[in-house]
Amino acid sequence: MTVPALADVWSAPLPTRHATVRYLVGVDGGGTGTRVRLSDLQGRLLGQGQSGPSALGQGVDQAWRHIQEAVQAATFQSGLTTLPLAETAIGLGLSGAGVGAQVEAFKARQPGYAHLVLVNDGTTTVIGAHAGHPGAVIAAGTGTVGEALRADGSLVRVSGWGWIGGDEGSGAWLGVQAMRLAQKAMDGRLPAGTLAQAVWAAAGAAHPQDRDAVSAWVAQAGQHAYAQLAPLVFEQAGADPAAQALVNAAVAELESVALALDPTQTLPLSLAGSIAQRLGSRFSGNIRARCVSPQGDSADGALRLVRGALSDSR
Repeated sequence: MTVPALADVWSAPLPTRHATVRYLVGVDGGGTGTRVRLSDLQGRLLGQGQSGPSALGQGVDQAWRHIQEAVQAATFQSGLTTLPLAETAIGLGLSGAGVGAQVEAFKARQPGYAHLVLVNDGTTTVIGAHAGHPGAVIAAGTGTVGEALRADGSLVRVSGWGWIGGDEGSGAWLGVQAMRLAQKAMDGRLPAGTLAQAVWAAAGAAHPQDRDAVSAWVAQAGQHAYAQLAPLVFEQAGADPAAQALVNAAVAELESVALALDPTQTLPLSLAGSIAQRLGSRFSGNIRARCVSPQGDSADGALRLVRGALSDSR
């Protein structure tokens, strides 16, 4: 996928077919919530709104309901009585936008916006973080994904394969590794260090041989439960070599994402998510030296993306 030049879109003229567009909506939608920004064609903020989740995997009807609730809140804040959708273009960065069937179902239910651009939320994140200029973002919190906008306008995505078989370096990944270590320690296959003992306690084990408690925890645990074990790894890293080894492994995994995103090692890199931000200071010289603070967020990127699409349309 390639995108039009987005670094300076606000003054670009609109083609005749979009001459009636007066307002822009930028949407950042994920599995826990939706954030919306309403602006004019020059990017001046008019209002903001929030609502529930709009990840496409949770259903397109729910996604539109929450998006429109957040749009209404932004409209109210702007002082407008109603937002004329026929005069409004909407850009959306939504989780799940990489699944074709979900995208088509979502677009088929759009309520009448003059123009719509939909991409994955990682794409709008990287556009927002670097204000439309080439750059990369690594987001590592519960999961891990990297996105880059390269100098030729191409977009590349690395990791983000899901917590069961991927998302290396994430909170969930650290939790899975910590649980594996704790299980081996309970078997006597590894020393029972402070990390293993902390994981046993978190799983509800009453004593070092309480296999039933650990098995019950694993049987019901999902991504978020494993991610809640990640703080134990950081807490025990100073005292337990096994915990420190996991921290080092997470750093190496995120560095591998950075290198895959930008083999030239020249793009500025922003870090998002609690794990990436915590590990960024441990990155090796060149990667750490390229880390910069984000200039904007995913909703900003969605606004910039839809404004660029309007002026680039034929």
